Amino acid sequence: MISISVTALVFGVVLLAELPDKTALAGLVLGTRYRASYVFAGVAAAFLLHVVLAVAAGSVLTLLPQQLVHAITGVLFLGGAAVLLMKKDEDEEEIRKPEDQSFWKVAGAGFMLILVAEFGDLTQIMTANLAARYDDPLSVGLGAVLGLWAVAGLGIVGGKALMKRVPLKLITQVAAVLMLALGAWSLWEAVAG
Repeated sequence: MISISVTALVFGVVLLAELPDKTALAGLVLGTRYRASYVFAGVAAAFLLHVVLAVAAGSVLTLLPQQLVHAITGVLFLGGAAVLLMKKDEDEEEIRKPEDQSFWKVAGAGFMLILVAEFGDLTQIMTANLAARYDDPLSVGLGAVLGLWAVAGLGIVGGKALMKRVPLKLITQVAAVLMLALGAWSLWEAVAG
């Protein structure tokens, strides 16, 4: 059974944490050079793989005592918030242009870019934390993958327009505040539980 509230929370947190990341910029660059649907197919497949790995790691954490899991996830959320607050603006990364515009070449380039660039990324670690915190891998996985796909879609189709209207710094600060709140809540549960 999927929890709409857990899915929505995870979606929002992942979306806000990933928007200021290099992925939106990479998607924007790829989307301006190649067919958007081909780029999205590759990027979406890579994000799906990342979420499956993160949820599996988080599910292993649920085998530990709840107080310990709350303490670990609280510290990791606070660390993630610190990373977001201290991170510098990222420049566009140069992306190697595939030799042809075929689906497999373009989707493969998008897949490999995200697979390598996002492995062990903040949102992957955050997804593992959320999976451990809520012990609901399906809801967490669905929320995380939808959040990542939304960022990829925004980056590919309309990232430039969004960044002109909403300052990247504001998006980063909102994501950091959400992570601080989740970290404080998890630590409070660890102490109170």
